[in-house]
Amino acid sequence: MSSTTEFLTLGIETSCDETSVAVLRGEHDVLINSVYSQVDLHAKYGGVVPEVASRNHVVKLPYLVQEAMQTRGLCLQELSLISATYGPGLVGPLLVGLTHGKGLAYGLGVPFIGVNHLEGHVFAHRITQPDVEPPFMALVVSGGHTSLIDVPRYGTYQLVGMTVDDAAGEALDKIGKMMGIGYPAGAEIDRLATLGDPKTVRFPRPMIGSPGFDFSFSGLKTSVVYHLRKNPRERQEDIAASVLASVVEVLTKKSIEAARRFHRKRLVVTGGVAANAHLRKALAEAGVERGVEVSFPKRSLCTDNAAMIAAVGAFRFLHLGESHPLSLKPDPSLGLGLGKSNE
Repeated sequence: MSSTTEFLTLGIETSCDETSVAVLRGEHDVLINSVYSQVDLHAKYGGVVPEVASRNHVVKLPYLVQEAMQTRGLCLQELSLISATYGPGLVGPLLVGLTHGKGLAYGLGVPFIGVNHLEGHVFAHRITQPDVEPPFMALVVSGGHTSLIDVPRYGTYQLVGMTVDDAAGEALDKIGKMMGIGYPAGAEIDRLATLGDPKTVRFPRPMIGSPGFDFSFSGLKTSVVYHLRKNPRERQEDIAASVLASVVEVLTKKSIEAARRFHRKRLVVTGGVAANAHLRKALAEAGVERGVEVSFPKRSLCTDNAAMIAAVGAFRFLHLGESHPLSLKPDPSLGLGLGKSNE
């Protein structure tokens, strides 16, 4: 390898129900980012079944790796680094991707990096806007995570706030199930909300006035349950709009305030819920009003994908000189950064 532009990283992401493989050239050039979604497999269960997800990863992952290489006319021997998610996530799915990645690294004789899935979401921003460097505040909001993370520099993180119960995306999926919407419900609630009146029901804004930057969405979920029992004929569009108004207001207020409290002029929003049109609009408007620039990755990089995993691996190897032993084990409850601080 004579330069980083010739440095090729294979990324593998299998932390939940998406099987993804990517090839990254250098630190920002995504040659391919393949994502196979298992949504149809899990829809009939109303949520992800870990055993089903694991078995499907086992079947799909080798073919995705082969397809990724062939699509770009590459061979495995050209790879410089293998990176795979090792946490947080579901232990079975994590084990599939991690084991496959370590096996490739061993067979090819190249370094291996185990990647923190949450750091991967932060790096989705770096792929999209490589010239916009830290410091910034990051909101990682998805089906499994709702976290505010201060990023003074890549590789250094301070947890500012997190959900104390359901993640925002998880709450939306559960509420969608109550409404009779199939899994996953986030995108459909977003669509329905554009047709509804957000003032129909004033659902609670959990913890919006509490000190610090933690989140809670279980109370909202309970409120929706009782409302639907009393008002079974309420329009889906109005319920969706009212629910989303609550979630968006809480996320917006706390995120913008966290950026200001930590003296960050930029807020980076990533994770699956970052693709939500209502959240994007509210945060952008609040950012303009409060003097905080708000950035979102491309929608294709908001959801779980291997390009962001490859990007973390390349950065940590090239800039921090890291590599991990092949004895690395999956860590389903892996956190990111130092302990929580509210300054």
